[in-house]
Amino acid sequence: MPPVVCENATCMCAAGTAPQPLSVTSQMIYKIDGMKVATIMDMTPGVNLKPFGTCNILTASASGVPTPCVPAPVGPWQPGSVVQGVMGLKVLTIPATVNCGVGGVISVVQPNNIIEQSV
Repeated sequence: MPPVVCENATCMCAAGTAPQPLSVTSQMIYKIDGMKVATIMDMTPGVNLKPFGTCNILTASASGVPTPCVPAPVGPWQPGSVVQGVMGLKVLTIPATVNCGVGGVISVVQPNNIIEQSV
């Protein structure tokens, strides 16, 4: 089973220079080890996703002037869990990504959830 993404998971944009924690606002009920479980709808700029430092794409377009990497997601995270849901929404699992309208791809690099597997 793919790792489930929880509150404060580390996200990164391929065009950005700094990782940022994910905030979960799509649901407040379901938790793992006290951390809210993320869904594919946790992608709102400035709310769920904070700026990822400097955007390499926009900085190049601005002739080298450093430009903030403000997320501009163009849809929900994909693919999300095919078996787990929370309040009618797919649970966010790794490897999920969301495209940025500027040209980067945002991904979860650390889910903030340790999955123990039995042997």
